[in-house]
Amino acid sequence: MRVPTRRGETVSSPAPFEPDLTDLSILNALQDDLPLISRPWKTIADRLGITESAILRRMKQLEEAGIIRGISPVLESRHLGLHAATLVALRVPEDRVNEIAAIISSYPEVSHNFKRDHEYSLWFTIAAQNRDALQRVLKEILERTGVSASDALDLPTIKKIKIDVRFSFLPAQSREVSHGSD
Repeated sequence: MRVPTRRGETVSSPAPFEPDLTDLSILNALQDDLPLISRPWKTIADRLGITESAILRRMKQLEEAGIIRGISPVLESRHLGLHAATLVALRVPEDRVNEIAAIISSYPEVSHNFKRDHEYSLWFTIAAQNRDALQRVLKEILERTGVSASDALDLPTIKKIKIDVRFSFLPAQSREVSHGSD
């Protein structure tokens, strides 16, 4: 089976992998701030009670299993001059979903793009410098895809309420437990 990567390529589906408690602790730790020091993995490994080589080996296994797709910063778009954002939903014929999703995903202003089991089957977010720039991107997407404006919902961000994606992989009593040397 082939699965898509975040860059749009497809790769062979990895063999089933069952993360253990240490792997889950690593995943929890990776969602926190990454220390900006010369050996951040050692600092995280020390906090978890494992070696630096163990955390690196386990992270590689988690990556090969498709659990970790990458490690990247979470950017605050407004501090980078992107003051307008919207969630867009498109009513798209099933036989054109992949084609239209590829066009949408080609825009650097688009950060998320999802297919949903809904009358409006493609949902994506756009961020731009201002509302006019955002509308230009949306208009171009609609023109390139041939989707009518009447088949689009444009739901602009009015206020950010929560912008944090963190998952808890451990039971509450296990979150701060040392996991030995591996």
